[in-house]
Amino acid sequence: MIDQPEPDDYLYNNPNPRSLSRNHIFTARGLSNLGCMLILGLSLLGLFIGYPVSTYYTTAQETLFGNLGPGGINATGQIPQMIGNWGLIDRETPQDALTLPSYMDGAEWQLVFSDEFNTDGRTFYPGDDPYWEAVNLQYWETGNLNWYDPSAIITKDGSLEITLSKQPSHGLDYQGGMLTTWNKFCFTGAIVQASVSLPGMNNVSGLWPSIWTLGNLGRVGYGATLQGMWPYSYDTCDVGAVPGQVIDGKPAAANEQGPYNNASISGLPGQRLSRCTCPGEEHPGPKHDDGSFFGRSAPEIDLFEGQVDGTTGCVSQSGQWAPFNNGYEFQNNSNGLIIDDPSITIQNSYIGGPLQQATSYVTQTNQICYQQNEGCFSIYGIEYRPGYEADNAYITWISDGKKAWTLEAAGVGADPITNISARPISQEPMALIANLGMSSSFSFLDFDNLVFPAVMRVDWIRVYQPSDAVNIGCDPEAYPTKDYIEANKVAYNNPNLTTWDSSISGYNKTFPKNSLVDGC
Repeated sequence: MIDQPEPDDYLYNNPNPRSLSRNHIFTARGLSNLGCMLILGLSLLGLFIGYPVSTYYTTAQETLFGNLGPGGINATGQIPQMIGNWGLIDRETPQDALTLPSYMDGAEWQLVFSDEFNTDGRTFYPGDDPYWEAVNLQYWETGNLNWYDPSAIITKDGSLEITLSKQPSHGLDYQGGMLTTWNKFCFTGAIVQASVSLPGMNNVSGLWPSIWTLGNLGRVGYGATLQGMWPYSYDTCDVGAVPGQVIDGKPAAANEQGPYNNASISGLPGQRLSRCTCPGEEHPGPKHDDGSFFGRSAPEIDLFEGQVDGTTGCVSQSGQWAPFNNGYEFQNNSNGLIIDDPSITIQNSYIGGPLQQATSYVTQTNQICYQQNEGCFSIYGIEYRPGYEADNAYITWISDGKKAWTLEAAGVGADPITNISARPISQEPMALIANLGMSSSFSFLDFDNLVFPAVMRVDWIRVYQPSDAVNIGCDPEAYPTKDYIEANKVAYNNPNLTTWDSSISGYNKTFPKNSLVDGC
């Protein structure tokens, strides 16, 4: 059998393998292998070259805004580098909303941030969103009857919904929601507008809907970060920066009993990060040319707080200030105040107390734009230019899409009676806050007629700035916050710390030495 030929002998005995017609290169199997390799190679090229190139040309490109970094990465680096509607400007913002004329001089301002809330089912627990985060705490500072819980905030039917419910939560009888862009998105000087359907009825008092702004060095609901910071807006080393606005019993006006039976005009502990801060003390900076620190703080400007006056729905639109004028009365003369329609806008009866001075006016709202009426949306907002009177600084409040009133910087100028200097319109990077809660410290609670759940709906929020003055970011070079927040991250991440000092529930730090109080 060994000498018999076998079928595969040609593989071993052929002296010229190239002559085998059945073994040439163009076999069906060979061509199939080459085809597979070609397809695999083209797929890899498409994945690593074609996909990035097509993405670059089909994705809206963000610009370098302020210190947010390439593509608009925020202060905590949370904008995901992925396909999706994550840019500073929401892709679903209408083209005709990309610019807006100034309410003051008609100059065109450009859109720098928007959220249209069109994607249903968004949530705002920590880490869910690159710009917004819901708080999880009791807002004890204003005596709220509700707990603020992230579950109370969602997007639904193309709007942001913040719900106040009558349901037990953390030992309280009600649950509401508060949303903030703290340390994620901030701006300095802007038009900020929101399209809002207010909760409840226009003639039932008790709800506290609000959209407002706060300097990034203070974190809303984190009391330790706010002590000695809110509501200051001050950059002078004088009596205005010290506890009680008094040095050696002077000025006399600061010792007078206030309208709320407070023993003196101010119960504040002094500006913690003032221009009087001694060299070498903890301070976020920067410094003036004379070597003194910038006065830093956490100012507050409110777009609106919803309230009911009698049977009429209104919004109070305010700025909160420290130090204080004599009797908490700002200079509301022709140089400091403009009221656009006195028939619907009047001064708020509350002008201040031992912890704040308020420049505040109340404007009647569109009475049908409430949850239990027609549920339509109305535009509320602010336009503000930072600085002093010499900078032509101002705050203009917008209600129902129209100017309501304007505070010019002269209105919070120097006060020779209390010996304080001018307070600037906020120069700090400001974060946004939106919330719905309830407190007897704000309004009469008409429990007999309140209906729960109450829902504030926000169709969109948009922020505009002049094209030659774009300044967004929570850690701008002129007013840095990042290093200071990082150095005190325990205070900025623990809402149970109510004070900066060593008192019960305090952060257990001392205020920096003040040259007028402690000497340097």
